[in-house]
Amino acid sequence: MGQNLRWGIIGLGNIAHKFVKDLQLVEGAMLTAVASRSIEKSKKFAIQYNVENAFGNYQELMESELVDVIYIATPHSFHASIAIEAMEKGKHILCEKPLGVNLNEVSEMINVAKKNNVFLMEALWTRFNPSIVKIKELLAEGKIGAIKYIHADFAFPALDRAEEGRLLNPDLAGGSLLDIGIYPIFLSYLLQGKPKAIQAFSKMYKTGIEMQTSMIFDFENAQAMLYSGLNSKSEMKATISGINGNIFINPKWHETQGYSIEKGGEVTHYDLPTKGKGFYYEILEVQKCIKANKIESDLWSHQNSKDLISLIDEVRVKAGVIFPFEN
Repeated sequence: MGQNLRWGIIGLGNIAHKFVKDLQLVEGAMLTAVASRSIEKSKKFAIQYNVENAFGNYQELMESELVDVIYIATPHSFHASIAIEAMEKGKHILCEKPLGVNLNEVSEMINVAKKNNVFLMEALWTRFNPSIVKIKELLAEGKIGAIKYIHADFAFPALDRAEEGRLLNPDLAGGSLLDIGIYPIFLSYLLQGKPKAIQAFSKMYKTGIEMQTSMIFDFENAQAMLYSGLNSKSEMKATISGINGNIFINPKWHETQGYSIEKGGEVTHYDLPTKGKGFYYEILEVQKCIKANKIESDLWSHQNSKDLISLIDEVRVKAGVIFPFEN
């Protein structure tokens, strides 16, 4: 492997377009190949971003000697099978969240990464956002005292979208939880760890996916109120309340450009703009880890991904959310 890491992208939807623009900002990162199930779509993407190799199937990219690390941006239900096949061929993997649709899939993916000594990370870009990193540091320093309450939501109207698309199709692990509910759950987990009890309630859509889910995470000395939905728009502002003050994460909090601290009735705002869209920071982490011969990140580890999906699994059990392919 040379000085530059050679990237390939599998799945060329909207998020892949955003990702590649940030990839272009990272020194030592080269996009050398893209793959779609449609060669026409692949060639169009390659022309747009001046990529040398465009493939009409995923296997050709996995087998290419011109690719070191693959970013997987397909619907959730394909993450595990694609990542496992690619890792068996010796490729490093950055896979869009959720890493898999349930704990069994995630555990198998991690086992394959270890067996093949390749890097695997869930692309939970919010973990690497400068504001989130700073807020976690401030909380560890006791800036607002012990955390007592967390509120985080993420909702946007999407019921007018195509029912065969990834959001509304249960066969593609659609619904709000895995797509956007993962973010509020992540924030609660990042700051408080795993709760001692969970309550969750979902409303279902005609296609069979859950279209909104409310959650209460109960900790030893704190609670979190979390929400995701596809049938309305929420403020997408997060609040962390401690015994000595509050931290507010600006909307849209999962891609925030800053935060505010309230103490003693005074509010101070801090701007922390991201470079590019914000994918830049997770790409940097992947580059750093692979060059250090690591198979996982210290900031978002394999265990972190297992913990997160286990929480989502428990929410789904409480709310009665099952995908057809899991029966």
